[in-house]
Amino acid sequence: MAALDAVASWDVAHAAAAVVAADGTLLDTFGDLDRRFELASITKVLSGWTAMVAVEEASVELDQPAGQPGCTVRHLLAHAGGYPFDGAPPVAAPGRRRIYSNTGIELAAATIAEATSIAFADYLAEPVLEPLAMTSTTLEGSPARGITSTAGDLAKLLAELQRPRLIGAASATAATTVQYPALAGIVPGVGRFDPCPWGLGIEIRGGKEPHWTGTTNSPRTFGHFGGAGTMMWVDPAVGCGLVALTDRPFDSWPDARTTWSALGDAVVADHRGTGD
Repeated sequence: MAALDAVASWDVAHAAAAVVAADGTLLDTFGDLDRRFELASITKVLSGWTAMVAVEEASVELDQPAGQPGCTVRHLLAHAGGYPFDGAPPVAAPGRRRIYSNTGIELAAATIAEATSIAFADYLAEPVLEPLAMTSTTLEGSPARGITSTAGDLAKLLAELQRPRLIGAASATAATTVQYPALAGIVPGVGRFDPCPWGLGIEIRGGKEPHWTGTTNSPRTFGHFGGAGTMMWVDPAVGCGLVALTDRPFDSWPDARTTWSALGDAVVADHRGTGD
């Protein structure tokens, strides 16, 4: 049985999933890859990648000031800016704790929009969505959680995350490796971790246990899940990426984390090395 066959048993109304090799080959699929789902916080992955495009274009710098005193674009993208989950007033000084923050991502996007004189949704579309042919993907509202997309489009993003062509190797490495490695923090809905590794808009698995990725995923695994019932990861040690989208919110799905983790283990078992 293929790993994604397990998705058919999930207690959700609709689901679509794909496993993608590093060269972009679809290794396995489930459901309607053209069905649109709210991504919720998977949006942050696309916003972080767009920010790295802006850095490469010299529109912004990661270490330029943004937000409260002492805060930078890097802090904001790495959930280290001292801002709460939602809301403008800071709750800590920058670089002290990993505080998961929609506000931080929104401030980073606003900094890019101001620097480029282009609305962030348009800036996301022109250098990222259009070159990747992600034609069913739209941002309406918050750059932290406002994208609607399909499993088919996110399969294209998984290929880009594994073998980037929109940004250079150094930028891709910065986005997908740990920023401020000593910081402790909370992954909402999962738990508190010390340390709590994060890249630039992208979560890094590191040594987090328990976690929503598979128990056999490597510490190098990176990606994100969304409160709308969505998740996506890339494991460079396995050589593939996984996306699974549903329309059952995470907070109404008691076993979502363990369900996703079990799927991750099945994907790792089926596909380790197939993307090499």
